[in-house]
Amino acid sequence: MSEIDRIINEVNGSMAIEGMPLTEEDKERIRISLLDKDRFQEILNELIIKHSA
Repeated sequence: MSEIDRIINEVNGSMAIEGMPLTEEDKERIRISLLDKDRFQEILNELIIKHSA
């Protein structure tokens, strides 16, 4: 298991405890953010807009 998969699994476990497990889309966003630091801010901005509406 890669370090990124370990991080995603840990986050998913924590979120599942709160009744909000990660979707495949969430997992992919985390993966992209960890692999491509330049896309992190773009993804963050998209999520802020999505959840502010």
